[in-house]
Amino acid sequence: MGKNNGTVFVVDDDASVRQGLTRLLESAGWAVEAFASATEFLAEPRSDAIGCLLLDVSMPGMTGPELHDQLRARGCALPVIFLSGRATVAIGVHAMRVGAYDFLEKPVDDEALLAAIEGAMERYEQVRRRESHLHEIRQRLTRLSPREREVMDQVILGRLNKQIASDLDIGVKTVKVHRGRVMSKMRVHSVAELVHLCDELGLVKREAAETA
Repeated sequence: MGKNNGTVFVVDDDASVRQGLTRLLESAGWAVEAFASATEFLAEPRSDAIGCLLLDVSMPGMTGPELHDQLRARGCALPVIFLSGRATVAIGVHAMRVGAYDFLEKPVDDEALLAAIEGAMERYEQVRRRESHLHEIRQRLTRLSPREREVMDQVILGRLNKQIASDLDIGVKTVKVHRGRVMSKMRVHSVAELVHLCDELGLVKREAAETA
């Protein structure tokens, strides 16, 4: 992700830290928005924000980990880099377990911080591309008629046309027509491709995927 395409959000109750980080990041080419508290950050909805979050662990009121929990509950995918001057190992381990990108101790080494931000931005771009890809597959699914969806569900289970016809009480020729429409609407050229797309959405049972 280019630096012109992402914003680094800094949340820290220490004004000198916010100012120092803002200067450093802007000099490195990043857009920066700084906040004095978690509440201040949450006051402005940013569900579609692109970037990453530098988050102080220990703040008055809502702590950094508590803010992270709220963001995860809201489905916010912004990668989080925690900053702390006095956090315990347990806090750091927990932060990483619940999805933080990194955990750095203050005073933060400039090069280490900038490298972490680059990495977080790259991960976020990968997540966005993945979500866009899955959204496109879901859109293709919505174009299927109820009957086409029934046929597709049978196809990805490895059922033959005559078995599908028997199960759905329709003719084999009709199954072939619906099957062709499914392949066209899902934009695939083989059953293997169809199974792969459905598997990405969790629509294929493991044993079905292995035998397809």
